[in-house]
Parts: sequence; structure tokens; C-alpha cells
Amino acid sequence: MKLLKILSLFLASAMLINTASAWGFLGHKLINNRAVFALPPEMFGFYKKYIDYITAHAIDPDSRRYLMAEEACRHYLDCDRYEKAAPLDTIPHRWTDAVATYSQDTLESHGIVPWHCLAMLSRLTKAFEEKDAQKILKLSADIGHYIADAHVPLHSTRNYNGQLTGQEGIHALWESRIPQLFSDSFDLLTGTSVYLYKPSDFIWGTVGRSYMLVDSVLKLEKKAGALHTENKYSFETRGTQTMEVFSFEFCNDYHKMMQNMVERRMRQSIFAVASFWYTAWVNAGQPDLDKLLYTPEADAEQEELKKAKESGKMKGREELGKD
Repeated sequence: MKLLKILSLFLASAMLINTASAWGFLGHKLINNRAVFALPPEMFGFYKKYIDYITAHAIDPDSRRYLMAEEACRHYLDCDRYEKAAPLDTIPHRWTDAVATYSQDTLESHGIVPWHCLAMLSRLTKAFEEKDAQKILKLSADIGHYIADAHVPLHSTRNYNGQLTGQEGIHALWESRIPQLFSDSFDLLTGTSVYLYKPSDFIWGTVGRSYMLVDSVLKLEKKAGALHTENKYSFETRGTQTMEVFSFEFCNDYHKMMQNMVERRMRQSIFAVASFWYTAWVNAGQPDLDKLLYTPEADAEQEELKKAKESGKMKGREELGKD
């Protein structure tokens, strides 16, 4: 029986790993979707008109990880590679300074999410300047994904899936299973987006706060697990498959012990995404978005992503989030 239990857990983990996606498909789509409603009136009309695009393409960066090995590092930063605790004040925040200090290869091997968010901000600003509706939508969807990832504690540590502490699967538990079970009850209302006078400070502060939460994420999972030694897992049928998942009872206790941390970080993600969109628009001179029109057309990248995903093999480090 013990052997069967171990085999069952292994197979369940394997099935979940094969559907890797940071924040889960549900989380990323929900964050991008709700960010639209945090925009000022001058932007809301355009983004609301194309909200289906913004929502559906929220997961493109994860899909791109099946196609490009260099994509994976854009989703995380191993803060503990550089500092023992937040604030992250010894890592150069300027990319050129960081490269000069550590080398680009070193940086990419430990993640570059804050720098990449800032690079994406510059690209989105240029798209607004060019009044290119297609680029605006594509880059808005993409930057929303990376900013959301920066809010996930397990994207800020080398122990990203609890593999160093015997807590394998915690990545999926935190950012996919809990939203799947409880997001319908989340309060995701935010204030209207704000202009970020210092976007670098903002995104580095975001990653620093994620890093500060890592200990709580890990310790409370163990505490909740100790209460559910017999029912930490349950079985669910999804389509034609029956798989072992973290049980509702265990997840509910873990969620409460974290004092709704997942909900709070998701709400903060929504506000941050909308504020980055707004900042790019302001920096571009506040172009009239109501005059822009996006005409759907064949997307070569989408075809490539679809074929790459069918291979079922991610390139680079897997963050092990699932939907």
C-alpha cells in the first residue's frame, strides 16, 4: 500500500508538471482582465473593446517557454542568490550596472523579471508613440504576465517548488490550486491606476515584498500539512482523467493561515499591471486611443506557439505552476 501511495503521488505530480503555467491560466487571465477596469476613462474604452484579446493572450509568455529557452528567466528572480533578506538593495537595479557586476549569463541563469518588466515598459511606451494598436495589445498582455509573476513569492527564490525543503508541489498549490478553489470569493477591486514616477523602484519593491513572504509560504504549508496527514490529497476527475490533487480541506486551512495572501497578491498584481499600462501611455504623450483600430489577422507567432506546446516540453527552468 505504501508503494502504491508513493507511485500515486509521483504520477499526480508528473501530470501537473506537464501543464506548467505561472499563476495558472486562470490567474493570469483574471489579472489582465480585471486590470482593464482599473484604467482611467481615456484608456478604458480602447482596452474594454479588446478585453477578450488582453485576457486570452495573458498566457502567451508561458506558451513562449515551449519555443524559446531564453524565455524562462524572464519570469522570476532568485533573490537568495544575491541577498539573504529584503530589501534588495545590493543588486544593481540598472541592467547595464548589473551586467557589469555579475555578467549577463549569470543574471539570466538566476532570473531577470524586474529588469524585463522595465524593458517591456519601454517597448509598450514606444508602441503607444507609434499608435500601433496591434503592438499595444500584444505588449500590454505580455507585460501583464511578467508583472503578475513578480508578485508571486515562489518566483523570488531558488526553492521555487519547495524542492529544497521537501515540499514539492507547493508552487502549483499557491498560485494555481488556491485560485482555482477560491478566486470566485476574492475581492479584486482596486483603486484607479496611478502614474509611476519611479517604475524601477516600484517593480523592485514588488519583487522584494514577494521575497519577504517566502518563509511564510513555506512554514505555513508545513503547518497546514501537519493538520491533514490523512487528507492532504483528494481525487478529482478532469475530463477523462482522474488525478490526485491537494484537498479542499487542506487548501482552505492553508489559505486561511496565510491570511488570504494569494488574494492580496493577486489584487496588488491587478493594480500594478494597470499602473504600468497607464505609465507607458502617459510617457508616450497620452495618444487618443479611441482612434486606434486593431484588425485581427493571422499571427505567425501564435501558430509557432501552438506547435511548440504540442511538443509538451518546456525549455529552461519550469516554475511548476498549473491550471
